[in-house]
Amino acid sequence: MELSLDFASYTWWSIYTTLAFFLLAIFGFIFQWGFRFRLIGATGFMGVLTVGLFALSFGLFSRADIPNAVRFNLVYDTGTNQAVIAVPLDITPSQLEATLQQASINLFSYGRTASNGDDKLTIRARAQLHQEGVTFPLYLGQIRRSLVQKDDLNSIITISEANFAKIDSFTQK
Repeated sequence: MELSLDFASYTWWSIYTTLAFFLLAIFGFIFQWGFRFRLIGATGFMGVLTVGLFALSFGLFSRADIPNAVRFNLVYDTGTNQAVIAVPLDITPSQLEATLQQASINLFSYGRTASNGDDKLTIRARAQLHQEGVTFPLYLGQIRRSLVQKDDLNSIITISEANFAKIDSFTQK
């Protein structure tokens, strides 16, 4: 049996169940049932469960899917306004742009705060270049977006053409 992660529908069912327990508790007090205080406890428990499901329904597991974006790994994240992702060496500039946009949507959180007075989230993309037994990071681009607005239309994407040229010269050797 496979369960879905549709917490919004679970929240509605939990609300209905909480209301049913609340009505049963009211009837318990009206008719002086012996287990009326247990119904109050069950109602309280259902209230807590409903609040938890409501919080999870805000989209805990939602991820953006931008066309032409490639898989990336999160390498470094301060939790405030800086993050670094790793991308493969064979990425193209158009794929990098789409990947940076996808990363900026996926890494956005209202819990991030500005440090050093910078109110922009900066996500840098890097690839690892292996040369003569030495591996070093090669930064290919970055995106800067707002820490406050979820749908930031003023994101600034910077692609390093010089570092893409280094990759091309390295792969041609």
